[in-house]
Amino acid sequence: MAGIIDTIKLAGTLVFALPAAMAGIGLLNGDRPLFGGALIGLAIGLVVIQHWLTMPTDIPEVLAQRVVGTVTKEPDAEPEPDDER
Repeated sequence: MAGIIDTIKLAGTLVFALPAAMAGIGLLNGDRPLFGGALIGLAIGLVVIQHWLTMPTDIPEVLAQRVVGTVTKEPDAEPEPDDER
């Protein structure tokens, strides 16, 4: 479930980051390279911050993942029986 939520969050961030990056590329190739570079940096920063920053609304999700990880552990691999024929 967390994978779907993370994908939706990334899509929401890209709604703002992609137009800024596209405008930055246009300005970088045009007459205002400093402003274009700043917009590209802003777009990259938006995506990086969204990926690494934990917001207060994300805390219940993080806690739930930790609880599930401690309650349901992966079963140990069962040894395969030796087939001696």
